[in-house]
Amino acid sequence: MACVLETPLRMSVLSEVTASSRHYVDRLFDPDPQKVLQGVIDMKNAVIGNNKQKANLIVLGAVPRLLYLLQQEASSTELKTECAVVLGSLAMGTENNVKSLLDCHIIPALLQGLLSPDLKFIEACLRCLRTIFTSPVTPEELLYTDATVIPHLMALLSRSRYTQEYVCQIFSHCCKGPDHQTVLFNHGAVQNIAHLLTSASYKVRMQALKCFLVLAFENPQVSMTLVNVLVDGELLPQIFVKMLQRDKPIEMQLTSAKCLTYMCRAGAIRTDDTCIVLKLDHDLKHAHELRQAAFKLYAALGANDEDIRKKIIETENMMDRIVNGLSESSIKVRLAAVRCLHSLSRSVQQLRTSFQDHAVWKPLMKVLQNAPDEILVVASSTLCNLLLEFSPSKEPILESGAIELLCSLTQSDNLALRVNGVWALMNMAFQAEQKIKADILRGLSTEQLFQLLSDSDVNVLMKTLGLLRNLLSTRPHIDQIISTHGKQIMQAVTLILEGEHNVEVKEQTLCILANIADGTTAKELIMTNDDILQKIKYYMGHSNAKLQLAAMFCVSNLIWNEEEGSQERQDKLRDIGIVDILHKLSQSSDPNLCDKAKTALQQYLA
Repeated sequence: MACVLETPLRMSVLSEVTASSRHYVDRLFDPDPQKVLQGVIDMKNAVIGNNKQKANLIVLGAVPRLLYLLQQEASSTELKTECAVVLGSLAMGTENNVKSLLDCHIIPALLQGLLSPDLKFIEACLRCLRTIFTSPVTPEELLYTDATVIPHLMALLSRSRYTQEYVCQIFSHCCKGPDHQTVLFNHGAVQNIAHLLTSASYKVRMQALKCFLVLAFENPQVSMTLVNVLVDGELLPQIFVKMLQRDKPIEMQLTSAKCLTYMCRAGAIRTDDTCIVLKLDHDLKHAHELRQAAFKLYAALGANDEDIRKKIIETENMMDRIVNGLSESSIKVRLAAVRCLHSLSRSVQQLRTSFQDHAVWKPLMKVLQNAPDEILVVASSTLCNLLLEFSPSKEPILESGAIELLCSLTQSDNLALRVNGVWALMNMAFQAEQKIKADILRGLSTEQLFQLLSDSDVNVLMKTLGLLRNLLSTRPHIDQIISTHGKQIMQAVTLILEGEHNVEVKEQTLCILANIADGTTAKELIMTNDDILQKIKYYMGHSNAKLQLAAMFCVSNLIWNEEEGSQERQDKLRDIGIVDILHKLSQSSDPNLCDKAKTALQQYLA
């Protein structure tokens, strides 16, 4: 069998979930309401953090049935609530999930649910609406189609801190221009939301502040109104100034600063109002330093602890803040944000969930297009993790032209960039399709591949050998690549085996030979090269067990008697003394060497 290089992060392969997904959907049609309820609850538990399960359930038709149950008068309030929760979880998957939900007319169904007298059901519907409306694929106009929706949402602001948080979040995401601002303003948004700025809940205060941010943006009418609004005896601008204080969270400082900026631009606040302007100027100067420090701290905390990484990512809006940090004007903030992202990308679970939900690869690829080397080094390290085989980001990164970018990094004078470029290509080639492998070889060129194989840095050399091993896996791929690049690859293998290299480098090189030996036609390239055969023989008798084992993999793949031409290959290897060495190794005190030698000898006896 071919040797395939294991990538830095590993996980067990997930089993197919299609059958169990069908089981979840079937239970929604059970005539027993209690069994339907339990089925929905089980479905809720199954989809948490599992985008594949979400996609399966959507394809199998779970959404129309969930919406039907949610709207049926005969359904219990508990069942309706659980249906809304599951729909909300489905919406937290990919953008395609949200599109599927929109195609099933989920928004009218959820808006109808808001008319229920039950608060928990209302909150579940609002939470789901919040998730859908904050998705970039949802048209904001859907919120304004029915003229009764906005006033009803305003009325829900008095129900609970959750309704306050979700309604404000919906408003802040769906207010995209003067027309939307006017609708919200005319329905009393300023008066209904102002008192929320003093809520005991930080999330409510923050979402209310974001509402004022979008309402005041380039809108003199709103800005002029805000300047005179009283909340608990204080004018709104004074509250915004208090939110600028250094002991407040960075997000709050920045958002309140923007609110005051918009009000100044609208002429609602005099530019010579020293109380506000000096405070604003002072805090904005510190904003970059604050964000930089925060990102650095998160990067350090999450570097080696999965639980801490999980807590960081689950902090509300954290991924959005990090993604926004990637496009900051300040290089220091951008670098700190990329470091934070790199630290979090070490998590297998987060690569499969949060990183995909927020399409982190898009801004990361943008950073890689044009940035100083210090940022490129960390960004390319992050990309290496996003290209691991279990990362859902791998495919869209490939489609965005990453191969050309990574091949160019391998030519950099910067050592770290060369290492990361080859490392990312190595991860990309792992279990890849033939076309991707061909594109990598085409992008690198034979000359560049040789340049990397003769690099003075052992890390570059090891990663390049790893790339070759991953390219030379699965027989059709091995035969195809050897038919076009065989001569050059064998030349490189010879040079490395003859050179002054450490054990790990030579072990990798022998594993490449073992992969070539696993090809159908490719193995003839070894059998017709007496120099290579002698080198395999030499390393079988080497003092290092790792090299002996790797050399025996080559022999095993060459003599396997179930394959065409095996007898001729066995005879040739016997003639050069391979069988004698196998007999000696079958008596080895090393159990791995002993077992491998005995297995190889059995091919001669069969």
